[in-house]
Amino acid sequence: MKRSLFTPGITALEYARRRSKLAARLPKGAIAVIAASDIKYRSGAVFYEFHQDSNFFYLTGFNEPEALALIGKGETEDEHIFRLYVRPKDIKAERWDGARSGLQAAVDVFNADETGDINSIQSLLPSLISSASEIYTDIATSKSNPSSTFNRLFHSQPSKSTEDSFTKLLSSSSSLRPLKPHLNALRSLKSPSEIASMRLAGQRSGRAITNAMRRSWTREKDLAAYLDYEFKNQGCDGAAYMPVIAGGANALSIHYVRNDELLKGDEMVLVDAGGEVGGYITDITRTWPVSGKFSTAQRDLYEAILSVQRTCISLCRADAGVSLDKLHSIAEDKLRDNLTSLGFDLSGYNAMESLFPHHLSHYIGLDVHDTPGLSRKEKLQAGQCVTIEPGIYVEDEERWPVHFRGLGIRIEDSVAVQEDAPLVLTTEAVKEVVDIEALRD
Repeated sequence: MKRSLFTPGITALEYARRRSKLAARLPKGAIAVIAASDIKYRSGAVFYEFHQDSNFFYLTGFNEPEALALIGKGETEDEHIFRLYVRPKDIKAERWDGARSGLQAAVDVFNADETGDINSIQSLLPSLISSASEIYTDIATSKSNPSSTFNRLFHSQPSKSTEDSFTKLLSSSSSLRPLKPHLNALRSLKSPSEIASMRLAGQRSGRAITNAMRRSWTREKDLAAYLDYEFKNQGCDGAAYMPVIAGGANALSIHYVRNDELLKGDEMVLVDAGGEVGGYITDITRTWPVSGKFSTAQRDLYEAILSVQRTCISLCRADAGVSLDKLHSIAEDKLRDNLTSLGFDLSGYNAMESLFPHHLSHYIGLDVHDTPGLSRKEKLQAGQCVTIEPGIYVEDEERWPVHFRGLGIRIEDSVAVQEDAPLVLTTEAVKEVVDIEALRD
């Protein structure tokens, strides 16, 4: 096993250990079946940039479509059997679509114990499935999505007996189990190498956002284009997600991504954007005055939110014994106190929910919303990575103080949970009022 970097920041040995940890969680004779992502098309033959399925990438490091991985327990608890089925080398296809790794690389580079042509999966898979005591997978097996690689390959001209046997096995309540809970448990606790990759993404993205704050902007799309360039210029592989570049009242829409309106000098701009490194993302939100200088109302509301964010970040440590839901509750209480001191009347129905409509936090990692389905009720553990993102969104309604109406402010950092202290992954993105204003002095 090569100890050199296999994908940016992660060694081949770490990928092997991930597979071993998954296999150790499975019963004797069970296998896990994980499929690569499909190529997705915008229209006709125009495709989107390929993005690998995060679970598949986490276990294999293989970054091509039309692939299938099978992982089973080996002879001992520390061993696993890894089968990887991929596209074969094809000179004609590669001239159009770029190089393929091929079958030999599946063994020599990606350390598979066995490999095979993904186009032969009809004949290869049923015997492996039928011999397994249990099958752990999240692959949808119905024909409702005939365009998926898995369904296309398996259901294209199958023999009736083969298809019936496969469908029966995978739909059997006695043998089919969900894989996601096991992968969530593994992926939620980041290794030092994963945290290092996320720190790099945070550092480089933070610098890009701070550089954006130094400049004057008149259009949302220009700021969006600059960040897309600057993430790469700072060393990220690219943007981690569709950014929010929301000037003025556009910030009241949590997921505003049109990014096509003018920026006005007396308003603020909310930027929710981040880059990725080696597949690992960072998630940052900063809100600053378009002019570079805060008005009194802007500063007062901003400071009210920032103080809450500082408090919640300080609790992102295992020995604090808090969950994400508990942190959200703490944030709500402190925001309520701060807003009341600014003259907000929060006695009305759903007042806080209207002003703070989203959760304080979510898990991050290979995905922006990592390990979907993982409970926010469990206490934080060292190795988990989360966001802390309090925000207040003041609609133009008579019940709110007039000088705050139309303001939408969110402040978000990515944080790694440690045993006795938080590690903020995104400190290079400045957020103190004095630091923001000093950028244009």
